[in-house]
Amino acid sequence: MSKTKNIYLIPYVFWIVLFVVAPILLIVYYSFFDIEGHLTIANYEKFFTPVYLKMTLSSFWYAFLITAFTLLISYPAAYILTKTKHKQLWLLLIILPSWINLLLKAYAFIGIFGTYGTANALLEVLGIGSKQILFTDFSFIFVSVYIFIPFMILPIFNALEELNPSLISASRDLGANSWTTFKRVIFPLTLDGVKSGCQAVFIPALSLFMITRLIAGNRVITLGTAIEQHFLVTMDWGMGSTIAVFLVIIMVLMMLLTGKRKRGV
Repeated sequence: MSKTKNIYLIPYVFWIVLFVVAPILLIVYYSFFDIEGHLTIANYEKFFTPVYLKMTLSSFWYAFLITAFTLLISYPAAYILTKTKHKQLWLLLIILPSWINLLLKAYAFIGIFGTYGTANALLEVLGIGSKQILFTDFSFIFVSVYIFIPFMILPIFNALEELNPSLISASRDLGANSWTTFKRVIFPLTLDGVKSGCQAVFIPALSLFMITRLIAGNRVITLGTAIEQHFLVTMDWGMGSTIAVFLVIIMVLMMLLTGKRKRGV
């Protein structure tokens, strides 16, 4: 039986080695070469200069804002979904936009937030007047939150669905109000879903680059933007790989910090 199980593991191990381990090793390898192809550690020294450290902090700040706003919207939405009729249908409608190509959604928002777009037309009707919405921090965060909402809602919805209703009833019977019940019972028991959702949003938000170019107009610079610039513009693959190495390290640390911990029996 054990031999049979080992045989079934072969495709999985092959896939992981070929599409996960090998690309990471290639990135590490290229990170030790400069733009002229000489072996060096200067790329790592350069990463710890003020320019790249500021870029890293900026990436963290925007990823934090995107994750925080997504969570603030997604948790109440997921909670309401669990109480509605035909909740699976509503959940499907929320997840459906994630099936649309990211580039198409970005261009759609360019039309909405543009000078003559729907958003400015609405502001004109309200008497506020036309505003510069596109190519701002607001438009970048707004579009990013919209894109990541389905990835936050799904794990939280599943965690709420698995919550035992008798625990909530017991809390109410013991005299706890709605806020106390949420704070002491509902939220702690669905924390794993929140952590999974934060992982699914924060980690990709660190490496955004298409949205920063199309929606923010390169006003927002992230680690993902820097990687794209080094690989496609300056052709400095070594520096781009070095940033990618640190991005992978940051992502692994975030997964370890927010991952499930085994509880003692």
